[in-house]
Amino acid sequence: MLNPQYQSCIQACSSCALTCETCAASCLREDDVKMMARCIQLDRDCADLCAVAALLMTRDSPYAQLACRLCAQACRDCAEECAKHAHAHCQECAQACRRCAEECERMAA
Repeated sequence: MLNPQYQSCIQACSSCALTCETCAASCLREDDVKMMARCIQLDRDCADLCAVAALLMTRDSPYAQLACRLCAQACRDCAEECAKHAHAHCQECAQACRRCAEECERMAA
């Protein structure tokens, strides 16, 4: 049975992972892809870390707290980068990353 204390964090991580993947895919379609390289890299790293954190919380793993700490940092970095770009997908990603970082910081505390 899923630990109820993880539920909102798992949802935030899952949502953030999908939003980051969408942002990365959208960045690849922008005219100046080179300018988006750091955004794409952080989107992909953040998406992977969010997915891992969600899986570990689902398993009630002893590594969930550590994964959430790392995920929060990746989300903060990704949000900072995405916020620099005016594209709607980047702005949505920055918001999702900030929400996820807050949830993960609570879990890691």
